[in-house]
Amino acid sequence: MVKSYVWATALAFALSVLLLRIWIPLLRKWKAGQNILSYVKEHKKKGGTPTMGGIAFVFGAVVITCIIAPFDRRLTICLAVGLSYMAVGVLDDVLKKYRKENLGLRAWQKFAFQTAIALLCGVYCLRSGQTALYLPFTGKTVAVGWWILPLSVLVFLATVNAVNLTDGLDGLASGVCVPFFLALGVLIGLQIGFNGFSVLSFCLVGSLLAFLLFNVHPASVFMGDTGSLALGGFASSLAVFTGNSLYVPVLGACFVFTVVSVMIQVVYFKATHGKRVFLMSPAHHHFQQKGYSETHISYAYFIVTLWIGALVVTSIL
Repeated sequence: MVKSYVWATALAFALSVLLLRIWIPLLRKWKAGQNILSYVKEHKKKGGTPTMGGIAFVFGAVVITCIIAPFDRRLTICLAVGLSYMAVGVLDDVLKKYRKENLGLRAWQKFAFQTAIALLCGVYCLRSGQTALYLPFTGKTVAVGWWILPLSVLVFLATVNAVNLTDGLDGLASGVCVPFFLALGVLIGLQIGFNGFSVLSFCLVGSLLAFLLFNVHPASVFMGDTGSLALGGFASSLAVFTGNSLYVPVLGACFVFTVVSVMIQVVYFKATHGKRVFLMSPAHHHFQQKGYSETHISYAYFIVTLWIGALVVTSIL
């Protein structure tokens, strides 16, 4: 089992490196550069950096999963969900490039898609009787019945948008996702043995490690919404289909912190008529304003997520 996971990670890494070496020059040739938000002055020099790098590492992970993983219907649906989110991300990134601004699909359009997919996944779990959830740090489960429907919507909406918000610095979202999927893959393997879901998790680890070679500061490519929406979709569907929905906010504590920092900033700003808790939100921009480098911030988020993942895994050994 361990050998299979190692091969999955290594092969996904190798294939993704190859795909990225081919894909990045094509993105440059097509002038598929990122439109940078004007209010983040430190990022002005990043204008024109190729985006949509997520296509390469997503396909790297999916192809190796299809080769190694024992297939079942749930894994097929999981892969379809992740690829569907990637497709929406591609459309969003293309629209941003076409409009020459950092605005692609409207918020309501993304919300409608995410809600529809989440409900379909919840309905599938309900009809197939997969409504038991693992309780973090206990190894025990609890059946939630039809509550799996609103829970699935919550997991998808929160996770996908949290990953998307975290993708704000070089190597940040990808660096957090590596230990997230590593811990999730180990967790699933310990819970239900060798399976397609754990293989997919390890393939995502390998493909993201390959992407980090090109995404660490100074990044030569961004994942774009293409990558961040796909990662959120994979994380959500993996959690929902394996009963690990309650582990998402634990393993993804840095994602939660990112979203909460934005919520606090917005609420406090409106309540105090212009005052701020953070110099800039999400919180990683606050740390950047405080003088920390992008590398320092991304490394700190990576270590925190890795440490939490280690605690989660050891708690059920």
